[in-house]
Amino acid sequence: MEAVIQTEGLGKRYGEKWALADCSLRVPTGTMAGLIGPNGAGKTTLLSMITGMLPPTAGRIQVAGGAPAAGAEQLSKVGFVAQDTPVYAGMSIADHFKLGAHLNPRWDMDLARERVAHLGLDQKQKAGKLSGGQRAQLALTMALAKQSSLLILDEPAAALDPLARREFMTDLAKAAAERSLSVLLSSHLIEDLERTCDYLIVLANGRVQVAGRVPDLLAEHQPASVQEMVLGYLSRARGNGETEVAR
Repeated sequence: MEAVIQTEGLGKRYGEKWALADCSLRVPTGTMAGLIGPNGAGKTTLLSMITGMLPPTAGRIQVAGGAPAAGAEQLSKVGFVAQDTPVYAGMSIADHFKLGAHLNPRWDMDLARERVAHLGLDQKQKAGKLSGGQRAQLALTMALAKQSSLLILDEPAAALDPLARREFMTDLAKAAAERSLSVLLSSHLIEDLERTCDYLIVLANGRVQVAGRVPDLLAEHQPASVQEMVLGYLSRARGNGETEVAR
């Protein structure tokens, strides 16, 4: 199966410290992939290289069939929702959509408008007046309307209350399925990944501890749950005595 993200020996070094080392991954296209690890594991470093915001020190990486951020066409293939679900407080929802249409050649205005209508949001509302859950939904709407083939989310629901987080994750999984999106979701919350992801990457100490399809990992390691498996890998990584690297 074709890979939407493929890395070989990927690494990033700051001075003498490796934030990420010897990272080799092959994430299949169409996968809802979860990325999990403690603070300092290297998750943000990996996501930054996948999006093209950070050049690697070592190794190779290919994203959606090309080098990250290699021109406008490649940039249009990747949507990104950052941890603080950034939106412009002084701009209305409608203004966000106008900006999205200006910046993205494949922008789907109908999708954006229909989605906020379904959420019960008024396009005249300023983003700064929205709740945390509504801002997260607006950021997700912007990423979906871009019509990228890969959607990357960095702790998008971390600051949300349990109900808003569940609604966000449900909407994300539904949108990914309906549009055949590949998704890479970074989260500290094992239950979110267990409920929505079919592929899992466990990162600790700047290195990939395990990666693969969830059913295969469970069958191979025979834990009772994804949570048990993840916690086992993280405990063993901590027990190795390696120094945690900078996030």
